Amino acid sequence: MKAFKTLLVSSAVTMALGLSSAVAHEHGNANVQSSSKSTSVSKEASEHEKLFALFAAADQRDIELNLTDSHALAGKTATLLNLSELKQIDRSKLSDTDKLAYDVFKYNEERSLKMSTDEIEALTEVRPINHFSGFHTFYPTFASGKGAAPFKTVEDYENNLSRHNDYIAISDRAIGKFREGMESGVLETKLTIDRVIKQFDTQLAIPIKESQFWGPITMFPESFSDEEKARLTADYEKATQEIYDATTRMRDFLRDEYLPVARESIGLSDMKGGAKLYQLMVEDSTTLPMTPDELHNLGLKEVKRIKNDMLEIKDEVKFEGTLNEFFDYVRTDPKFKPESREALTQSYYDIGREVDEKIDQYFSLLPKSELEIKPYDPAIEQFSAGGSYQPGTPDGSRPGTFYFNAYDLPSRLTTGNVTLYLHEGAPGHHFQVSLAQENEALPSFMRFSFLPAFGEGWALYSETLGYEMGFFDDPWNRYGTLQDEQLRAMRLVVDTGIHAKGWTREQAIDFMLDNSGMTRTEVVAEVERYIAIPSQALSYKVGALKIQELRARAEKALGDDFDIREFHAQVLNTGGIPLAILEQKIDRWIASQQS
Repeated sequence: MKAFKTLLVSSAVTMALGLSSAVAHEHGNANVQSSSKSTSVSKEASEHEKLFALFAAADQRDIELNLTDSHALAGKTATLLNLSELKQIDRSKLSDTDKLAYDVFKYNEERSLKMSTDEIEALTEVRPINHFSGFHTFYPTFASGKGAAPFKTVEDYENNLSRHNDYIAISDRAIGKFREGMESGVLETKLTIDRVIKQFDTQLAIPIKESQFWGPITMFPESFSDEEKARLTADYEKATQEIYDATTRMRDFLRDEYLPVARESIGLSDMKGGAKLYQLMVEDSTTLPMTPDELHNLGLKEVKRIKNDMLEIKDEVKFEGTLNEFFDYVRTDPKFKPESREALTQSYYDIGREVDEKIDQYFSLLPKSELEIKPYDPAIEQFSAGGSYQPGTPDGSRPGTFYFNAYDLPSRLTTGNVTLYLHEGAPGHHFQVSLAQENEALPSFMRFSFLPAFGEGWALYSETLGYEMGFFDDPWNRYGTLQDEQLRAMRLVVDTGIHAKGWTREQAIDFMLDNSGMTRTEVVAEVERYIAIPSQALSYKVGALKIQELRARAEKALGDDFDIREFHAQVLNTGGIPLAILEQKIDRWIASQQS
């Protein structure tokens, strides 16, 4: 799913930084005034027309917002206006699909307000970047000519220069925000700031003409004149040096002033105001009213269950030794390694064919888009994920693609092939993304947005269908899916342990090593991700468990009338929606089937 998420982030950045110079240079009060314009629609318009006019106006207000010092105020103004106009629409006169869109829009706007109070922004805005989030983590790729930004015309190249100016301004403003946090006592961790400094050191060590910012100069369209190429080359050299200067300012500030006073603790609850912020972030990530304690205990229960299942596999295959020795055996025995790039590719083809043969038993609603299976391009595979999904087009003319990683085959296990395909390919992200974007009855924020609790929850739920499909009758395939499921369960324990229960970094690492077959290198990367992005990793397991809960509820209520194909259609046919709203939808469907 990495590729799809990157695309969405890039689109958001395009809007934030402004692809056109007109948007890029609208600052200050102009944003507030523009964002406060009400939606214009005739009195004779239907409730559907009013609703979708509001959605369009809200999208435009988002585009007009810029990352200036007045951005927060403008954002709140726009959100309040959106909610005010939504109240003017008679929900009872909407179709079922439009009612759902109404509810999702209302949920999103109300959550936005909760996360943008003065109290909460005083805890978030003063920690503007870490090594996982911040413009420095993705803007170089975005501006490289290989990201989402277009580089086909001279105007495209000039727009990129304008975005460079915005990037520099954002970087300098971030220093000011960090200083505000130093004064208020709301500080980022030493661990994350140390990682950021190292990231900047790496960026600055690259010569300007070898940097990603120089990429567009190496790929001028043939239509550009020599004069245009010469002018743009000079402008890009100057602009890239200015970016390096801004990066140096940020790096030096963090190293010399901020790092010495950054907090030693890693948990959010150890930060001033952090406990309340973490509770809100938990609700935001899970889209459910759950507490850290509930999630921690749920995680412990799931980790114990899955560990017992792995012990059963150890006994089933008659392995003599401890569970950790069993993990080492699977990780190191050559029979669990791909024989060749071609053999790995063929294994995914075989899995895809078997899934296709069974899929009609579980799904009545299928995507228009076909699904291709490909290894990553060798040029990028070393630094790519184990697998990912690239969406096709909404009209189905271009297929979706499941990518798998064939780099360094001795480090890869075949035990996880089935579960990876079910998660990233069919029926996981391919069905979830394709069916949403192909549904033209939905507003764009439901067709094209990615809500982790729903999207990752569905993909993890899709892995469990491997049991019914017969894939996990094989103990080694079952071992692979349990290892992946265990990671998601441990996230519930470790994320809440760190941010609500005072766990140390080593305590989190030890817990994961004791309960899974992951290597220390893998575990450290996971733990440091949780430290930097509190609550984000909770969404996978919570989403899957909620879908499983709703399925069990429907099976119990409907008995022999339960249709798994129709249940899956109900889950997927309205795009990614908050789990609380999905629950309401499924409850209404159950009632309709009983009447």
